[in-house]
Amino acid sequence: MKLDAHGWLLPGAGIALVPSPNFDARPQDADISLLVVHNISLPPGEFLNGYARDLFLNRLDTAAHPWFVNIIGLRVSAHFLIDRHGDIDQFVACGQRAWHAGVSSFAGRERCNDFSIGVELEGTDDVPFTDAQYDRLAELTGCLRARYPLRAVRGHNHVAPTRKTDPGPCFDWNRYARMAAWPSDALPDDVA
Repeated sequence: MKLDAHGWLLPGAGIALVPSPNFDARPQDADISLLVVHNISLPPGEFLNGYARDLFLNRLDTAAHPWFVNIIGLRVSAHFLIDRHGDIDQFVACGQRAWHAGVSSFAGRERCNDFSIGVELEGTDDVPFTDAQYDRLAELTGCLRARYPLRAVRGHNHVAPTRKTDPGPCFDWNRYARMAAWPSDALPDDVA
């Protein structure tokens, strides 16, 4: 797995480039130093239906499910989405700012979108993630760390604790940290 000069993954098996309109430029002085892990399923608890992809592309049919009334007009994105099979959709080049963290802070810095890369895992707080997702997340993390000075990884819940709970208690931080070879000082404090 490799990135081009702009931060797009090179095409390969299980990788789709699907540019989202929901991004903008990072501040000129931004150092891409944080990886933020999220989860998403639309509607909640349902997987492998393409609705998360459609949300990030602003083409979600909000009449397709009653729950979607809750997200009418929402304009969000992430750099990457890893589905339950381990396939990756990339929506925003890593050099650009995706709209994934919202109101957030890390290590005294506000606006985590300015200096982070966002990875969504298809899932929920209360359903374990798949082996394929951990494998691809670890592989993607290695690719990103080879290019960017990522010094830390956090969940959405760590950077927006009053608003968010993802990736949730079913995300195995220790397993991921071992697989991605993160040093202990790069991990959340609540990871053993």
